[in-house]
Amino acid sequence: MTFEVVKPGLLTTIQDLGRPGYFHLGIPEGGAMDRAAMRIANMLVGNPEDAAGLEAVFIGPELTFQHDTLVAVAGAEMPVFVDGEERACWSSFPVKAGQTLKFGYLKTGARIYIAFAGGIDTPPALGSRATYPIGALGGFEGRALAAGDVVPVGKPGAKARERTLDRAMLAELPKPVELRVLPGLYWHRLTEKSQEQFFDDEWKVAPEADRMGYRFRGGRPMEFVERDQPFGAGSDPSNIVDGCYSYGSIQIPGGTEPIVLHRDAVSGGGYFTVGAIISADMDLIGQLQPNTAVHFRRVDMDTALSARAERRDRLEKIRSALT
Repeated sequence: MTFEVVKPGLLTTIQDLGRPGYFHLGIPEGGAMDRAAMRIANMLVGNPEDAAGLEAVFIGPELTFQHDTLVAVAGAEMPVFVDGEERACWSSFPVKAGQTLKFGYLKTGARIYIAFAGGIDTPPALGSRATYPIGALGGFEGRALAAGDVVPVGKPGAKARERTLDRAMLAELPKPVELRVLPGLYWHRLTEKSQEQFFDDEWKVAPEADRMGYRFRGGRPMEFVERDQPFGAGSDPSNIVDGCYSYGSIQIPGGTEPIVLHRDAVSGGGYFTVGAIISADMDLIGQLQPNTAVHFRRVDMDTALSARAERRDRLEKIRSALT
């Protein structure tokens, strides 16, 4: 079973839930930026939640199918069409051999996830089909899809059938957007005044927002506590000799524009990190468009763990409803 890429959209890659276990070797976990949407898309077509599908950014692809299949689209709100007839997001629907799947203009969010009954069946790399373009690893020849690519799809499982998710089960997008932060190892490098304004100021998603990280601008410049730079560190006041980066870490190079490291970020480097976005909010970042206004909100570990539990419970309710 296959489909052909007629138009790839802006950036369409094969993704699953990533390849954990290699971060210490410099290979990021990768996988879907919005893991919940990827999971739900797979649930809708009866796949295992870690099956590979497509992640498309801002502009959807145009695909022609060589075989009958079942498809689901989740994530950002973007009109879906099969041979010109509109289909619903957060639902699965049949596509017959010879038909073409297209998308309209993006309405809200940033990334859609397209699942196919049976899952995309490209060769796995280090246990995952997720595309890591910088390392030319996984996906389709280690790159984003291009016109003319013919992508293999596995055989649909016994659970493949049409389903629709009750959207009331989805988490509401907070307005204004709040990203919860746990201050980290180098938080003390900011002056008390800058610590306060980091949370007081309104920031906006910069155009430089991709799978490696999201940059934010618009807040007041940060001030660092004066010190003698350690031997081997760079001249920037936010430089350190070297350090490890956790998923969701926040750098502020030069004290001007915070950068939240995301799925394809490197595992370490010479900038200190002032904290990290809690895991429950990382999917949300993957759906933020440039110029979206954001406030960072300080939380403690108990709040972070509660948010993670709430996210897990919500997914379990969706899982029960769909499977």
